[in-house]
Amino acid sequence: MVSKGQKINGRYEIIRNIGEGGMANVYLGYDEILDRNVAIKILRGDLSNDEKFVRRFQREALSASSLSHQNIVEMYDVGEDNGLYYIVMEYVEGKTLKQLLKKRGSLTLSEAIDIMLQLTDGMAHAHDSYIIHRDLKPQNIMIQDDGQIKITDFGIAMALNSTQLTQTNSVMGSVHYLPPEQASGKGSTTKSDIYSMGIIFYELLTGKLPFKGENAVEIALKQMRDPIPSLKEDNPNIPQSIENIILKATAKNPKNRYDDAKSMHDDLLTALDDERMDEKPLVYKYPEHEVENTKRLKKLEELEEEEQEEDAVAQKVDPEDEDDKKKKKLIIILSCVFGGLVLLGLIIFFVIPHFTKAKEVTVPNVKGLTVSKAEKKLEDLGLKVNTSIKKVSSKTVDKGRVVKTNPPKGEKVKEGTTITIYKSTGEDTFKLSDYTGKNYIEVQTLLETKYKLKVTIEKKDVKDGNYDEQEIISQSLAAGSEVKKGDSITLYIPNIIEVFPDMVAEGYSVDDAEAFCKKYNLTLRKNLVETNAYQAGRVISQSRIAGSEIVEGTNLTIDVAATPTKEEPENTTPKDEEDPEKNPDGKELP
Repeated sequence: MVSKGQKINGRYEIIRNIGEGGMANVYLGYDEILDRNVAIKILRGDLSNDEKFVRRFQREALSASSLSHQNIVEMYDVGEDNGLYYIVMEYVEGKTLKQLLKKRGSLTLSEAIDIMLQLTDGMAHAHDSYIIHRDLKPQNIMIQDDGQIKITDFGIAMALNSTQLTQTNSVMGSVHYLPPEQASGKGSTTKSDIYSMGIIFYELLTGKLPFKGENAVEIALKQMRDPIPSLKEDNPNIPQSIENIILKATAKNPKNRYDDAKSMHDDLLTALDDERMDEKPLVYKYPEHEVENTKRLKKLEELEEEEQEEDAVAQKVDPEDEDDKKKKKLIIILSCVFGGLVLLGLIIFFVIPHFTKAKEVTVPNVKGLTVSKAEKKLEDLGLKVNTSIKKVSSKTVDKGRVVKTNPPKGEKVKEGTTITIYKSTGEDTFKLSDYTGKNYIEVQTLLETKYKLKVTIEKKDVKDGNYDEQEIISQSLAAGSEVKKGDSITLYIPNIIEVFPDMVAEGYSVDDAEAFCKKYNLTLRKNLVETNAYQAGRVISQSRIAGSEIVEGTNLTIDVAATPTKEEPENTTPKDEEDPEKNPDGKELP
C-alpha cells in the first residue's frame, strides 16, 4: 500500500493519488534530485506477484522509453523498490480528452483537426519506432491548457520486433475503440491504431461514440460488421473531405485504411483546402468483408477441373478393346481374387472374434472414493486406469475424492479398457477485484460469462461531472471477497445529476459558457462589467450557484469582464481663471 509522504527508491516522494486503473495506480510525486513534479505509475500490489502482469508492466516502460516526441508523455525512470514496480514519467497538468468532451459535448472542426494532427504526428513517431499503442482512446490522451496533447498509457503497447511477449494476439483495449481485427483475435498492426484514431476523430466532431451496445460482445460485433454512421447525416456542414478521412481510417478491411499514421496526418493537413471541398464520397478499393477461404475454394475448384481434364484425356487415349480370349482370362482372375477377399473377410469378422472375444465388464460406481481405492476397484475388474487424473470442480463431492469416470459408471466395456478418473477440486471460488473506475459493460460481461455470477446494475445519484455514465463507482462485495458460481454482486454506476460548474474558478470564457448553455438547453444572459481585475471575455460571476442541479430550460445570467473605456479628464480650472484678461463678469480689465 502506497501512502502520502512515502518515498520510492529514496528519491520520489508520493504527494497524492491522481488515478487508478485495472493494472496500476498513478500518483503525483516529487523528484527531490531534479526538483520537479512527476507522475509515478505503480503496479497494483495484488498483481506484483504475477509474472505475466510484471512483464506487461515492464513492457510499457521499455516501449515508451524509446519514444521522444512533444505529443507523447516522456518516460524518466523505471525500477523496483521493495516489491513495488514503478515507472516515473512526465507530469502533465491538464485534463483528459474524455473530460473535455464531457464538458463541451463536441468540439469545433478546427479544434478537432488540431488535436488529430498532433495525435497522428505522435503516433507516426511511435510507429516509426516499431511501437503499436493498441489502446488509443480519449481517456489516454491528455490536453494541456495551451491546447497541446500528450499521448499516455502505453501499458498494452506491443513492440513489433519482440518475439517473447505474451498475449500479443489477445483482444485487449477499450471495446468502443477496438479495431475489427483485434475484436476477432487476429492481433494488431499499425493500422489498428489508425482505426482507433478514426473513432476518436468521429467522437470529437459528434460528441458521441459510433457503436454502442448492451455488452462488450455486442459492441465488438458492431465493430466487425456495421459501417460507421454517416458524419454528414449528423452534421451536414461537415466537409466531405473530413468524412472521407474518417471513412478511410475506420475501414473494416485494413487494406482500405491509410498505410500509416503519416499518410493520415498529411491528409488532415489539406482537408480544408478549397480544391477538396467538392470531394466525392470515398469508395473502398477492396471488399470490406473478405471471405478468408476464397483462395482455398478456388484451388479446390482448379484441382477438380484438372481431374476432370485428366479423365477426359484418359478416355481419349483408352486402348482398343482386347479380344474375347483375353477378356475371359481377365474375368476369371478377377473372380478368383474377389472370392478370396470375401472368404478372408468372413474369417476376420466371424471366425477370429469367436476365439479372441474379450470378457465384458460393467464400469463400477467409484464416486466419492479416494483415488487409490477407486483405482483398486477398477483394476480388480480387469480394467486399466489412466495415469493422468483429471480435475473438476464439484459442489457435492469433497475435494480429493472421485467425481466420475470416463467411460461412466454402468457402461459395459471389455477387459483391459482404460478408464479415466475425475478428481474433485471442491467448489470453484475466486477473489473479486476492485472494479471501481472500470466500464460496467465489460465487467458485467466478464463476471457473467467467465465466472457465472449474477450481476445486478444499480444507479446512484452523484454530482461529480468527472464520472463516465458507464463507470463503476462502487460494488456490493469488496475487492478480495471470495465468490463462487451463482453468487450475486451489485455494481453501482452513476446517475449523474448535472450541476452548474464554478465558471469563475474554472476560468470559463464567454464561448465556454455559451457551449455549456447550448449543451443543457439553458437561456444565457450576459452583462458586461468593466474591470481590470480579469482578462476581457472571462466570466467573473454567475447567477446559479456552483454545484446546484441543472434544470433544462432555465435562465443563467453571467457577468463578463470588459476592458474599461478611457474618459476625457474633466477641466477643473475655474471659469474666472480661464482668461486673466477678463474679470468675473466677463469684461476685459483695464
